[in-house]
Amino acid sequence: MNKYKGHMSTFERYLTVWVAACIVLGIALGHFFPGVSQAIGSVEVAKVNLPVALLIWLMIIPMLIKIDLGALGGVAQHWRGITVTLAVNWLIKPFTMALLGWLFIGWLFRPYLPADQIDSYIAGLILLGAAPCTAMVFVWSNLTKGEPHFALSQVALNDLIMVFAFAPIVALLLGLSAIIVPWDTLVLSVVLYIAVPVVIAQLIRRRTLARGGEAALTQLLQTLQPISIVALLATLILLFAFQGQQIIDQPLIIALLAVPITLQTYFIFGFGYLLNRALGEAHCIASPSALIGASNFFELAVAAAISLFGFNSGAALATVVGVLIEVPVMLSLVKLVNASRGWYERGSAVQRRIACEPPGVLP
Repeated sequence: MNKYKGHMSTFERYLTVWVAACIVLGIALGHFFPGVSQAIGSVEVAKVNLPVALLIWLMIIPMLIKIDLGALGGVAQHWRGITVTLAVNWLIKPFTMALLGWLFIGWLFRPYLPADQIDSYIAGLILLGAAPCTAMVFVWSNLTKGEPHFALSQVALNDLIMVFAFAPIVALLLGLSAIIVPWDTLVLSVVLYIAVPVVIAQLIRRRTLARGGEAALTQLLQTLQPISIVALLATLILLFAFQGQQIIDQPLIIALLAVPITLQTYFIFGFGYLLNRALGEAHCIASPSALIGASNFFELAVAAAISLFGFNSGAALATVVGVLIEVPVMLSLVKLVNASRGWYERGSAVQRRIACEPPGVLP
């Protein structure tokens, strides 16, 4: 149960406006000050950008502070949501992304794309589809008032499966006998985005509770929430700044690559959301369950594309396009989840409800 209630501030209600402004600002910075964006983009270890990792910490640590690790055992009652998460992420998502890539890039858009990069673009889309979200799902879940213990549990399970399933699935879909998995990127990302933030958050939680109890914890969460939103916007500026010149130089290619990725995102979300409803899961379980599949582990996808096909390949560009559309598209899904809550809970099959907070609604 999420006990930390609160109304959205005016700033949060207009989040989509700030997102649009940050996209424009990021592209402008990348175009007019390429040296600055390149310098920030080069601060990385194993293809993981450290400034972005720090901003993700600022986004998700306040959300992880809400989690009482002692209550994680209660997540077992939501096995339906976990089942949907794993089935959608590993049995459906990689294959639908491959299908959409072949349909749009390999056929419909082929005349408008460089012929020598068609297969590489499709490979990049496949890598993106085979890498479900690791960290950002905490942001999307928080914005829809998803159950935080469930969100953490499904991320942990996904990461465990990813270690064993990512390479075989990609190898099958790409038709390659061996896939070079960037293990350093995979391991470092899991440590940076899951293990370290969880430890920091739990230390802060315990210290706050010891000093002032539940009232102090509630006050701390209210103080930290604006920091999470600002960090999200700053991340968006950096991501678009890193690729600002490519967006200006290759707008048509980026727009065409965005079509199958966007369709995939909405399809995977819709399938998971409706399946949770049909199985009777609570809304605050269905939202993180559906949103984790719609979002992507873009660090892993980009690193794998560069390792397999090179930095300047179509595959690398395709995975980067996934990064660029991630936040705007996922925010539209957050708005959809919040707006559809009443409809979701009117379903006759929805019996397994737990107390969920009334969601804030984005404009």
